[in-house]
Amino acid sequence: MLRIVCLLLAMVATSVTYADVSAVYGFDNRSEEQRYQNLIAELRCPKCQNQNIADSNSPISKDMRNVVYQMMLDGASNEEIVDSLVGRFGEFVKYKPDLDRRTFVLWATPAIAVLGGLLVVVGIVVRSRRTGTAAPALSAEEQARIDQMLAEQARNGND
Repeated sequence: MLRIVCLLLAMVATSVTYADVSAVYGFDNRSEEQRYQNLIAELRCPKCQNQNIADSNSPISKDMRNVVYQMMLDGASNEEIVDSLVGRFGEFVKYKPDLDRRTFVLWATPAIAVLGGLLVVVGIVVRSRRTGTAAPALSAEEQARIDQMLAEQARNGND
C-alpha cells in the first residue's frame, strides 16, 4: 500500500513539472498547420544559440510563434511574416539569409575556401616539379664510405 501511495505522489510531482504546455493553435485545415510548422522551423530564435523558434522555450520564441500565428490568421503571406520578423529582430532570425551585398561574404566563403585550397595544392605541385625529385649526387668521399659500409655488411652477413 505504501508503494502505491509513493508511486501516486511521484506521478503527481512529475506532472507538475510538465504543467507549462506550449500554446495549442487551432487551424482550419492541415495545410495551414503545415505552413505554420514550416514557418516556425525556418525562423531562428534571437536569444538561443542556433535553435529555431519551434524548438525553443524562451519567452521571445513563444512571442514569435504567437506573432506568426496571428499574422497567418490575418491573412499575411509567408514573405510578409518573415519580413515582419526580420524587420523586428534583424536578418539573424533567418536560417537562409537572402543574397545581397551584406551577406555576400557569408555565401561566398565556401567557394573562396575551396578555391584557396586548390591554389595551395597547385602551388605545392608546381614547386615540387620545379625543384625536381632527383637526389643530389654524392661526393667521392660519401660514395667511398657507402661502399665500405656495404662491404662490411656483406662480410658480416656471410660469416
